[in-house]
Amino acid sequence: MNQPPVVEWTEADEARSARWRSENGAPPPRRIVIADDRTRADEAYRLACEGTALLWRGDFHNARQLLTAMARRVDRRPRKAPPADPTQAFHLHRAAQNQRARILGMLLVPLDADLAVPLHRAPDVREACARAYGPPEPAAASAPAGTAGTASLVSLRELLGLIGANEWRRKGVEIPALGGDRIHPHYGVFSPARGEYVDLVAETPLPSQDLAFDIGTGTGVLAAVLARRGVRRIVATDQDPRALACARENTERLGVADRVEVVEADLFPAGRAPLVVCNPPWVPAKPTSPVERAVYDPGNRMLHGFLSGLAEHLAPGGEGWLILSDLAEHLGLRPHDELLDAFTASGLTVLGRLDITPRHPRARDTSDPLHVARAAEVTSLWRLGAAD
Repeated sequence: MNQPPVVEWTEADEARSARWRSENGAPPPRRIVIADDRTRADEAYRLACEGTALLWRGDFHNARQLLTAMARRVDRRPRKAPPADPTQAFHLHRAAQNQRARILGMLLVPLDADLAVPLHRAPDVREACARAYGPPEPAAASAPAGTAGTASLVSLRELLGLIGANEWRRKGVEIPALGGDRIHPHYGVFSPARGEYVDLVAETPLPSQDLAFDIGTGTGVLAAVLARRGVRRIVATDQDPRALACARENTERLGVADRVEVVEADLFPAGRAPLVVCNPPWVPAKPTSPVERAVYDPGNRMLHGFLSGLAEHLAPGGEGWLILSDLAEHLGLRPHDELLDAFTASGLTVLGRLDITPRHPRARDTSDPLHVARAAEVTSLWRLGAAD
């Protein structure tokens, strides 16, 4: 595994250095100044906008308050009305989100070699950090010379995200299709909080209860639903080590691990099945963080990969279930005919389609720049068979 990059700064007239941690791949800051409880929000915001990071040495709760104050300054900047063209509105929205993340990511906090935050009133974040970054390294290997107890730096915004993700993992997400049992998402694995696609898989008549493939299983929620519906064997695949560990833990916790085999694979496992299920990322755009890979799929790589390989992995008379939102169509990112043409080019025929409208709050939020597209969105389960 590659070592994280090293970031350098001057503190108390001494040269310091530490590892740089960023799960979304943000580059280490080029300039760092020291900030503490005396630092004013206007000054912090100005420095962050200029590309200067602030390494916090004060009270942890005050750092959180400063981050909130900086966010208010970002959000109250004048904004133009979203353009009428939905594709342009989407790209401008993504650019604004990225700029916001860059500015707020400039407030940094230290981590020591044990992944603890050495600040006054800091919470115990060691478990959350270890689950995202891996266990602490030996002190001699993890801390560059001259760190004075600071082994690594991380943006406070990312650290708060790690804390929140760890709470999601502890508490879990209630899944009505599992009778109210919970799925516990790991950090970087997409949470099934938006459950309409799960309901589609729970309600569509099964073509067989012998065997199913769950392609891109993530948390393992769809594999668990199929097992609870009586499918005797499910092979669930994924490429992400976090997703594989998450799916194994969830199927074990739900008591279906004896019927669900979780395997590492790029899309399909070996063989054929009478049911092959896939819920690929819905929007063809570039992800900017690990969890976004479940939402954004550049060039529709996974979608087209699933469709092009489906026919040869279906047992005779079998069905492929493609769960897909049409949000990309409303955003002008994927023409509707492109999907239908892909079915034909892949030797597939449409056996049926079940639709459901989204229940998430964004669909009703008129202040969302993408409200028109979100309000029109429909999620579909396409039942596909091999063409004769």
